Amino acid sequence: MTKRAIVDDDDPLGHEIDFSNSRPNPFAKHFDRNRNLRILAPDLLKVFPDSESVNEALRKLVRIAAERTRE
Repeated sequence: MTKRAIVDDDDPLGHEIDFSNSRPNPFAKHFDRNRNLRILAPDLLKVFPDSESVNEALRKLVRIAAERTRE
């Protein structure tokens, strides 16, 4: 039988949160393999607040590029 070390912790919620039944996130190991996930730079987050705005801008860019290659 081992004694548990007493830790002097000033976290007020430390004793209220029970992690004894926690499990690892099953999706975390595949996080870097997700091809649908793109990370935007912080300055672009202000311009593109959601996925739809990014998609709309990219569609316009693709249309413009396609029109220029036809000329």
